[in-house]
Parts: sequence; structure tokens; C-alpha cells
Amino acid sequence: MKLYLAPGACSLSPHIALNEAGLKYDSETVDLKSKKTHSGADYWAVNGKGSVPALVLDDGQVLTEGPAIVQYIADLKPESHLAPKAGSIDRYRLQEWLNYTTSELHKRFGPLFNPGAPEEAKKTAREELGSKFDFVAKSLGHKHYLLGDHFTVADAYLYTILTWTGHVGIDLSKWPALKTYSERVSARPAVSETLKQEGLVH
Repeated sequence: MKLYLAPGACSLSPHIALNEAGLKYDSETVDLKSKKTHSGADYWAVNGKGSVPALVLDDGQVLTEGPAIVQYIADLKPESHLAPKAGSIDRYRLQEWLNYTTSELHKRFGPLFNPGAPEEAKKTAREELGSKFDFVAKSLGHKHYLLGDHFTVADAYLYTILTWTGHVGIDLSKWPALKTYSERVSARPAVSETLKQEGLVH
């Protein structure tokens, strides 16, 4: 398998999942502006969407979209417990969180990462994210992870989103539950190693 990623982008989520599962894989970074891979290849030829992540499977198929990729990774190594058993209510809870993260959290960062976005749009995005973070913090409560005591791929995705807050002027300390959660996930050996591999920490 080969994961195409951009350091610190949403591709951090499947990168964490691969390391948590202990799977063998290759990776290559992508310049999202030029759409060129580190080796100089045309990334459009890999993923016609032009975005990361993309996971090239051993049979040559290309899987895109983070929530789909992380579930695929989890199902390759069921003993890692990165996703509940297919068909169980907990599996649907996992999908519930993956969908919420991608549609309600991830997308709202768009204006904040766009230098050309009007300040009013950025202000609205921060306010909307604040209300969404209120909900996530309340849902977490005193749980270690989104589904309880076990780290899942939903946590890899939420954690990835939370790492962006400091870059866009959102102070995570306003939500103590989220700050503690983020620190807990950061301390996981596989997560720490992934951050080092992407050059996000030293």
C-alpha cells in the first residue's frame, strides 16, 4: 500500500491509522498547490480529485476520502480494534462520528485556511466551529475516546482536526475536555511517531 499525504493535512488521520494498526506501507508527500508528488509525478494521475489522502492498494486500486480509507485500514487489522465489528451498533456510531467530523468540522476550516476569504467569512467559521466544539466536548464528557475506552479511527480524524485550531486562531483551552483529549491522543506512541514522520514535531 502507498499513502499519498500532505504534512499536517487531513491525510494525517489515515497515516495515524496505518501506524496504530502496525501495517506495512509506503508514503509520499504531495504539494497541494502544484499537484506534484515528492518524486515529481503528476498527482492528478493518482487522484483525479487532486486532494489528499489517497491510498493505492496492493492491486493498484486507489481509495480516496479519509473516512473510507481509515475504515479500510481498520478492517485490514481487526485485532487492532480501530473500528468496531461491521454490523454492530458501535460500528454505526463510528460512522456517525466520522460523518460529523467530515461534514460539520472539517469543512468549516475552509475559509480559515483560505488567505483570500473575507474576514466576515472567517469570523462566521470560527463561531460555527465553536458551537460544534461545544457539542463534541459535551459528548466526550469524561470518556477517554469518542466511543469510550478504545481509540478508534474516529479519534484519529477528530484529533487531526483539533491540531489545526492553533493555526487559525482558535484557543482549544476554551474546551478543557477537548484540550485534555488532544493531549491524550498526542501521547499515544503511534501518534507521536506519525507526527515525527510528517515533520510536525521533533
